[in-house]
Amino acid sequence: MELNRRSLRVLSLLALILLVSPPNSAAAGDGDDDSSIVARFQRYLRINTAQPNPDYPQSTDFLLSEAKSLSLEGRAIEFVPGKPVVLLKWPGSDPSLPSVLLNSHTDVQPAEEDKWSHPPFAARADAEGRIYARGSQDMKCVGMQYLEAIRRLKRSGFAPVRDVYLSFVPDEEIGGHDGAAKLAASDEFRDMNVGIVLDEGLASPTEYYRAFYGERCPWWLVIKATGAPGHGAKLYDNTAMENLLKSIESVRRFRASQFDMVKAGLKAEGEVISVNMVSLKAGTPSPTGFVMNLQPSEAEAGFDVRVPPTADQQALMKRIEEEWAPISRNMTFEFKHKVSPHDKLGNPILTATDSSNPWWSLLEEAVKKANGKLGNPEIFPASTDARYFRDLGLPAIGFSPMANTPILLHDHNEFLSKTEYLKGVEIYDSIIKAYASYTGSSGDGSFKDEL
Repeated sequence: MELNRRSLRVLSLLALILLVSPPNSAAAGDGDDDSSIVARFQRYLRINTAQPNPDYPQSTDFLLSEAKSLSLEGRAIEFVPGKPVVLLKWPGSDPSLPSVLLNSHTDVQPAEEDKWSHPPFAARADAEGRIYARGSQDMKCVGMQYLEAIRRLKRSGFAPVRDVYLSFVPDEEIGGHDGAAKLAASDEFRDMNVGIVLDEGLASPTEYYRAFYGERCPWWLVIKATGAPGHGAKLYDNTAMENLLKSIESVRRFRASQFDMVKAGLKAEGEVISVNMVSLKAGTPSPTGFVMNLQPSEAEAGFDVRVPPTADQQALMKRIEEEWAPISRNMTFEFKHKVSPHDKLGNPILTATDSSNPWWSLLEEAVKKANGKLGNPEIFPASTDARYFRDLGLPAIGFSPMANTPILLHDHNEFLSKTEYLKGVEIYDSIIKAYASYTGSSGDGSFKDEL
């Protein structure tokens, strides 16, 4: 009898433990509470999709599994073998309306692990709730915020009127040519009848979220100087190094003039032409380094130039030809990569931020409704996949809801706090609901066959 009583007590205790214990690790990420939402984000961050060898098979499996848990239609399309575009769909009640596309990229920048305070692919949270991981800001956060916002909307009983698509594309960090570019040019994309695209933005150190309606385009410029070689002790004019240094100084003055406008608050960073020297090549190699008593006959410097849609391209080209690389100083130049910030008609490639674009107004209202604050529209200082959709004449807005957060994309110790991540889910809940239920005109967002 005593044994039976003891057995009953043991069984009762086990039952109590099962009731109060947290779920196991596999199930912990399946709920709707904050800890489960954060756990799913951490699982995505732990998948190492760093260039140049991103683990796309694992990220694809993860995303399709998430889609299945949300009862979303999902498939992986390889426009280029080994580089999957994961495409999810939340069908709306009126598929005749232009759809909403929520785009994000799955790859991330490589990380120098020895320079991080936490392993870059461990996704650990510190005592203040900051999750350290490569991709926490750029941009796995946004991809998961899309999914978590849809989870919230489904739980609330919301049903979209417009079709909502989610695209998780590869290779954005190396140009997006095999990812978003292929998607935008595909028959699959045309069949989606997209009316508005949301893509990545930047963190904001202030309480105001940042939204981007255009972006600077890369002009990767190499300037080369030639001259007669000579003894290292000889003084003579028009050496390759002397000519190149004159060019570098001219570029430096121009850079300073642009940067001064930013420092003075006259222009935002995305509104000026940025120029940064990224490479310098000169000298005659030797077994111990370089030949020190020989002046080289060639020297070159590489510059990352970023040109906003509002800039005068012709004036910049004239400056390059006449000041930075004049023929009169035995200078030549070439572009390793050059993207025009203007369309085929010469117009700046920008998404409207006035009443002609209802999607912008809807974004402003949705952020406000979720108790967020939106700053003035900006031009993105670098390049994103959004350009491939703007090139088609579609409105595309860059928006990553990260306020009160330092800008750490591509930096060591990239992090995002749990609080800001969860708040971003609420923000996207509001935005997706507003976009997916909008039944008015798409403004300039209809797909243009002639483009």
